[in-house]
Amino acid sequence: MKPNKNYKDSVFTKLFGHDEKIILELYNAIFNANCGEDTKIEITTLDEALFMDWINDISFVIDGKLVVLIEHQSTINNNMPLRMLIYITKIYEKIRDTRSLYKKKATALPRPEFVVLYNGKEEYPDRKELKLSDMFEKYGEENPVNLELVVQIYNINKGRNPEFAARSTTLDQYEIFVAKVHENEKTMPKKEAIIKAVKDCSDNGILKEFLRKHSAEVVNMLLREFTMKEAQEVWKEEGMEEKQIEIARNMKVKGYDLHAIAEITGLTFDEVLNA
Repeated sequence: MKPNKNYKDSVFTKLFGHDEKIILELYNAIFNANCGEDTKIEITTLDEALFMDWINDISFVIDGKLVVLIEHQSTINNNMPLRMLIYITKIYEKIRDTRSLYKKKATALPRPEFVVLYNGKEEYPDRKELKLSDMFEKYGEENPVNLELVVQIYNINKGRNPEFAARSTTLDQYEIFVAKVHENEKTMPKKEAIIKAVKDCSDNGILKEFLRKHSAEVVNMLLREFTMKEAQEVWKEEGMEEKQIEIARNMKVKGYDLHAIAEITGLTFDEVLNA
């Protein structure tokens, strides 16, 4: 699959998503596993603009599991189980030859695990579970659901679920960096807050090599993420529905994924479809 020109890393994917050793470290930390350095890892992260024009996800196959990890910096989207369902089908298409679907023998698939790491500013539980079945209409004992998908959400703000950070030096330092950015934002503009966090953390040995090598990228990536988040909040507060619909139409013309348009504009999927 050729890289999509609209694809952009987030700081999360830049740090965790390309180095198999760091992916292994993160996996062991979250799942309390003990996979050794020789454990085989197949990175399956989608290199296309699926939900937005950058993707804060990592997916990989390890130890018979297909793990999908997504970082969230704002309020958790309760549609995450449905988004994960759409995402996982695309990954299975990527890692399995579609011709195998027509063979008599059942195709073996790695077992999926869905994880969201939350580090937004709003208060959120240490752990929460979202289920696809809770989204179905008229669901109950008399109307059982034949399709399920469970997403595990973990709060990784500094001091929350500390056992994860204790098992991963990289995650620990990432949490410190994010906390520093949040703290700086209380007293200074966003760009200044990010630049200062990058410098202070680098000077104090926190993600030192990563921040020194990618400092300009980190600043730009975080500014882009914050700008998009603020734009969504403004649209919602000011009731700019017509403007959102106009933006949705323009994005559809340019070939953006419909789910990505919904995520960016704040419209529902049906509103985007009918725009």
